[in-house]
Amino acid sequence: MTTQREFDLVLYGATGFAGKLTAEYLATAGASARIALAGRSAEKVRAVRDSLGEPAHAWPVIEADTSAPASLAAMAARTQVVVTTVGPYTRYGLPLVAACVEAGTDYADLTGETPFIRDSADQFHKQAADTGARIVHSCGFDSIPSDLTVYALYHRSREDGSGELTDTDLVLRRFAGGVSGGTVASMVEFFRTAASDPDIRRAMLDPYTLSTDRAAEPELGHQSDTPWRRGVQIAPELAGIWTGAFAMAAPNSRIVRRSNALLDWAYGRKFRYAEHMSTGSSVLAPVASAVDTAVNAAAFGLGMKYLDKVPSTVLERITPKPGSGPSERTRDKGHYRIETYTTTSSGARYRAVIAQQGDPGYKATAVLLGESGLALALDRDRLSDLRGVLTPAAAMGDALLTRLPAAGVTLQTTRLN
Repeated sequence: MTTQREFDLVLYGATGFAGKLTAEYLATAGASARIALAGRSAEKVRAVRDSLGEPAHAWPVIEADTSAPASLAAMAARTQVVVTTVGPYTRYGLPLVAACVEAGTDYADLTGETPFIRDSADQFHKQAADTGARIVHSCGFDSIPSDLTVYALYHRSREDGSGELTDTDLVLRRFAGGVSGGTVASMVEFFRTAASDPDIRRAMLDPYTLSTDRAAEPELGHQSDTPWRRGVQIAPELAGIWTGAFAMAAPNSRIVRRSNALLDWAYGRKFRYAEHMSTGSSVLAPVASAVDTAVNAAAFGLGMKYLDKVPSTVLERITPKPGSGPSERTRDKGHYRIETYTTTSSGARYRAVIAQQGDPGYKATAVLLGESGLALALDRDRLSDLRGVLTPAAAMGDALLTRLPAAGVTLQTTRLN
């Protein structure tokens, strides 16, 4: 990729809910970067820009629309990195991926839509590798905490010489936040796509559906997306708590397994991965765990089979409108804490902890996406040599391990034995 571009980073979708939050974050954290804002309406984008602080007032505005491929191509050719918040990605994402691949421009998004990522990889991985583009999906709360805690554990075990990762489990210990219309729209799009295509439904049941080489993956038996376990079955440090299904386990876990494949199975050939959500230690915790797991399993199964039969007008009435989201107070009060445990092939045990203040899906995600874009644009000497359709850890794991703590994201690894 040529470095002689007009911009370091273009934020596409700046007028959406997540886009505005990302623009606000970049206005405070991206002072050293040449940034532009883009969207369908230059007038609306300009209004967002003018609402930001003084450093952002000079940012150029670009008019671009997924329905006009030439506008996407022109935008991609002007910048080193495109950061996009325009979803549902299954509906709107591939034309922008194509434009970035053609221009050799790096790309980062917020998608948790596994079918879209699979299409992106199937259609563009080789071409992106040829043009030098890094197409990095899932750079928000889905799936950076998952991807980066496992990468940090791998990094630590490699430094210690303690062997490869084997059984690895993420546990969402604390979480507070809201839901936006854009997120709901992406979830609905995912289920409608799966419900209308039996091949996609089958692919979503495969834990390695995003692998770079499915035939090369180890056969490790069932790896459940909706586990129900006592905490002590995961790690002694979790004795007394119960865990159930984590709603985003399916997309997150497939990103983590793709990272392992992209890194030539550096985590290990016996790397097994699952995600859980703590339901606490009260007398009702086992019941909450069972109910949570059952509801998640039922929603996933029924959504993938039947949501395409629900009229769009009905869904529009019962779901939040795109562009809506939690209040500023809710965003500020939100938070999360994730603990990821692993045992290595030598028997060494480790824990990685990632925690962040701010609504996970919005305020915290704006930080994660903004730092991902800045890492791609400004930390090029710390990025991996990989090109193609990548994951956060495979593309910029080392850069994010440095950047995120400096941005207020706690990230620590501890040896437990």
